[in-house]
Amino acid sequence: MAYGLFAIFFFLLIFRVPIAVALGLSVLSAFWIFGPEPFAFDQPLLISNTQQLFTALDKFPLMAIPFFVLAANIMTAGGLSRRLTDAANAVVGGMFGGLGITTVVSCMFFAAISGSSPATVVAIGSIMIPSMIRNGYGKRYSTGLVASAGSLGILIPPSIPLIVYGVATEESVGQLFMAGFLPGILVGSILLVVVYIVARRAGFRSDVEMTWGEKAASIGRATWSLVLPVIVLGGIYGGFFTPTEAAAVAVVYAFLVAVFVYRDLSLKDLPQVLVNSASMSAMIMFIIANAMMFAFLLTTERIPVHIADWIIAQDLAPWLFLIAVNILLLVVGMFMEPSAAILILAPLLLPAALDLGVDPIHLGIIMVMNLEVGMITPPMGLNLFVAAGISRLPMGEVIRGVLPFSAVLLASLFLVTYVPQISLFLVDLLK
Repeated sequence: MAYGLFAIFFFLLIFRVPIAVALGLSVLSAFWIFGPEPFAFDQPLLISNTQQLFTALDKFPLMAIPFFVLAANIMTAGGLSRRLTDAANAVVGGMFGGLGITTVVSCMFFAAISGSSPATVVAIGSIMIPSMIRNGYGKRYSTGLVASAGSLGILIPPSIPLIVYGVATEESVGQLFMAGFLPGILVGSILLVVVYIVARRAGFRSDVEMTWGEKAASIGRATWSLVLPVIVLGGIYGGFFTPTEAAAVAVVYAFLVAVFVYRDLSLKDLPQVLVNSASMSAMIMFIIANAMMFAFLLTTERIPVHIADWIIAQDLAPWLFLIAVNILLLVVGMFMEPSAAILILAPLLLPAALDLGVDPIHLGIIMVMNLEVGMITPPMGLNLFVAAGISRLPMGEVIRGVLPFSAVLLASLFLVTYVPQISLFLVDLLK
């Protein structure tokens, strides 16, 4: 049945069937055609597998996803993201590459609240891409930078893919969040250095100079926005609430600030924000449900065990295993959405990783960083399409724009893969 499952799945992908539909339809078709009772709709196994669509989502950590999506949309509509960007521009905007540095810093801050790469690209890109283009940075460079820096949304906690990995492997989501913090800072810092070097050579510098009073005013206006990551991450790491509860707190805080403090979001605008959030959450949850049904069939067929046994039989050193994992995930990231890829591959790779002494938390960070690269890699890189939609640049030009920054992400991935303490230091420190 396993061969039939993968054959149907790839057949559907070739014909550009949406990934969620391809996952679910391939499972049902495999059971119907290759199951114990071929071409019978009342097979017990077929019925029990269909029930996975509902039971797969019956997990408390997954509740965090719609809350973080809603918090991100409220921030975007309520002016919190714009004030974060203004504050970052006030601090570093006058430097060489100031607007580019502002973009990266803003993406890092917004990622610390939203947990989503596309949401980060939309929130920051809609502000910074036009601004960088006006200041002579060039469409290709501006679009590529936003698409690349926006990918930090799935690495810096809170991260939706890390929540999904925690659910798939039954690892602590809180520990995964702690493990993602330093790698996220590492990637962001290297991006900042690259942006500065490129800007210095190209002479990218804003002509607008701000007085110290104007800088202080911009930072002051963003104070309420800057407090939100502190509340969310501080509450999780301080043990005051779980990641799921932190997501709910983020929604309440963002709503109160957007409506009653900044007053950029009126109550009549709220229904549209809720509809947009529900639509995005439904898309993510539908992918997760179908991916978990796919993973359930793989587990039923003992495919993870067979793959783990095969890998162990090859007598690979841990470093060779990690190279193979990175190559596999980089290829998969080109074609699959991160949550679906994690739900399918994490149960396959984890048994072999444990036998080779690879920490499961470290493996989770490696998976997410690989899929982070996939967000800016054709043909399925979602950040490419979102950024191109903002700048209205042809896809080929956007891809050329992200190439230098892709090298940064790959170099960071190499460091984190072979220096596990980058991801495990805070986890070990706070145990």
